[in-house]
Amino acid sequence: MNTKGQVITCKAAVAWEHGKPMSIEDVEVAPPKAHEVRIKICASGVCHTDWGMLYEAGRRVKHWPFPMILGHEGSGVVESVGPGVSKFSPGDKVIPLIVPQCGECDRCLSPKTNLCKTNWHNSLRGVLADGTSRITCKGRQVNQFMGISTFSEYTVVSDIGVTKIRDDATLDRVCLLGCGVSTGYGAALNTAKVEPGSTCVVFGLGAVGLATVMGCKAAGAARIIAVDINPDKFVKAKVFGATECVNPKDHSKPIQEVLVEMTNGGADFVLECVGNVAVMRTALDSCRDAWGVCVVVGWTDVGEMSLLPMALLMGRTLKGTYFGGWKSVESIPKLVDDYMKKKLMLDEFVTHTLALDHVNEAFQLLQNGKSIRTIIKM
Repeated sequence: MNTKGQVITCKAAVAWEHGKPMSIEDVEVAPPKAHEVRIKICASGVCHTDWGMLYEAGRRVKHWPFPMILGHEGSGVVESVGPGVSKFSPGDKVIPLIVPQCGECDRCLSPKTNLCKTNWHNSLRGVLADGTSRITCKGRQVNQFMGISTFSEYTVVSDIGVTKIRDDATLDRVCLLGCGVSTGYGAALNTAKVEPGSTCVVFGLGAVGLATVMGCKAAGAARIIAVDINPDKFVKAKVFGATECVNPKDHSKPIQEVLVEMTNGGADFVLECVGNVAVMRTALDSCRDAWGVCVVVGWTDVGEMSLLPMALLMGRTLKGTYFGGWKSVESIPKLVDDYMKKKLMLDEFVTHTLALDHVNEAFQLLQNGKSIRTIIKM
């Protein structure tokens, strides 16, 4: 492309400080450095974690640096590559990744985890491997959320934090595999390891929760109980495989007691997809003792989870998952293939499609419970 090696000026949604709406700005995106890829973003999902970074930032244990460009669930086309990049070429369709896969660290070499640690701490600071961002606005460095920033028409990412996908992939759908759908689907299949014929409970019916329901169904669960305080989501939950739906507001006693009664002692697998420490404890209490497995899927660093040792001593397992346990670079293209072969639902998650300059509206739809996933099309 004729922009190779040049600074690209484009539009992006910049969050200048926490608690205030983003503003659409002209930003400068520098050329990629060694082992980096510059991407023309085509579509981005709007994840609750993006909203939380902006509006819960003051309550968080760790404060993310502002100004910042949010967005981490995107897809696009490679514009140019930096020195040392051999796996990508201009024109490749790609998905940037919230979890890298360097293929060389002890974690990448282990089948026990997907949590590659290469450049991880820099990503959490909103910068790339050299400690800086590739995006500036009004003379200031703008940090890249998770080292990505998909609420920008162009971005630069590490070459171990992006994966190439098939040329015929539908970019305004497969972008959802960059975070929410992969996380929930993998939580059921890879982390919980839901068993055929089992009883599952899923707390929270946002995109992650619905993908978890889909994963439980794919694993062969006989009974999938979906729990949410918004009954408008129950119809969609049934589409993804829920056999029953429960609204805690419809009951006078704690929902864990209701679920234990419904399942004659507790569910075999319970997956928390809300990102709330109180709900995490409730999920654990909804597990069957002796063999029940509770998986924390929802992301938060607000608050601490507390529990009595007996909740675990009687045989329950409590575990967490990040990005659904997928080895990112190698797994996401396979999920794209599954979608293109109609083996995996993605279209059903999309409730709204908006332009970049309406990204704050997308946040409002998400917070009001009126959307599952809004797609921002560039």
